[in-house]
Amino acid sequence: MNQATLHQLKVFEAAARHSSFTRAAEELFLTQPTVSMQIKQLTKSVGLPLFEQVGKRLYLTEAGRELFVTCRQIFENIAQYEMKVADLKGLKQGQLRLAVITTAKYFIPRLLGPFCELYPGIDISLQVTNHEQILERMSQNLDDLYIMSQIPDNIDVTCEPFLENPLIVFAPINHPLSKEKNIPIQRLSNEPFIMREPGSGTRRAVQRLFEEQEVRVKVKLELGSNEAIKQAIAGGLGISVLSRHTLLLDSSEFSILDVQHFPIQRNWYMVYPSGKQLSIVARAYYEYLLAAAKNFVQQKADTTSSTLEPTPGSNNS
Repeated sequence: MNQATLHQLKVFEAAARHSSFTRAAEELFLTQPTVSMQIKQLTKSVGLPLFEQVGKRLYLTEAGRELFVTCRQIFENIAQYEMKVADLKGLKQGQLRLAVITTAKYFIPRLLGPFCELYPGIDISLQVTNHEQILERMSQNLDDLYIMSQIPDNIDVTCEPFLENPLIVFAPINHPLSKEKNIPIQRLSNEPFIMREPGSGTRRAVQRLFEEQEVRVKVKLELGSNEAIKQAIAGGLGISVLSRHTLLLDSSEFSILDVQHFPIQRNWYMVYPSGKQLSIVARAYYEYLLAAAKNFVQQKADTTSSTLEPTPGSNNS
């Protein structure tokens, strides 16, 4: 396939990734006939079909799957080279692809801002999704770094903790338990409970603790976002367990219950597949985040009302 061009490979990679010529055309700002023509010419160069259509769906052939993997490697190497040249020139340029768990959206953008000011030549792609989708993206090597609070157990990864992620019991500001201390965890079984959706890392951690302590709660609602849960709590529909980081400047609407075995101590991790070579840009952000997280903890403490914190020493775990 010595007649294949880099442009044809880019068109093919986009079509393979989307399983659609139309979406590939939209992404690359081309017409669909142009995409079809480029794929046809590349297929002729390879000498084997790259796609097959079953019904209305487009699938890669075996040759197409092999070429898709090769394209990813080629473009990754080109990107690495471009960033290496920029680094040799004393510049930090290129793209940083981040995928983060939903709860991380409360602090990652704040940590990205100063980084972008420090390196204005770097473009950021930020994907915010749930734990299961993060694992799917990781299996396809779609991003440079992943920010998550639960390390995958079915994927070989390299990880680095950089920030604490305590899970606490949220309640309405006027909740009857808000003025009590050292509340037995069994008392939660009497409260209407609001849970994250199945597959959520927060839900797994909470269920694990409840099972260990033999606590059964009355799940009144299952909601798919932290913001929806916070609105439900503020509306008096129940209590829930959420990351401390979801509490920003709206602390006047909530109280934190001082319940035994809480907070559930967790960490935020920077994660990437083992064996993956981080780009110069990704390595720069990796090192920056380790330092910036320390400052963020102090800033977070300064902006959060001290009245929400449980009395020191009252948490028994």
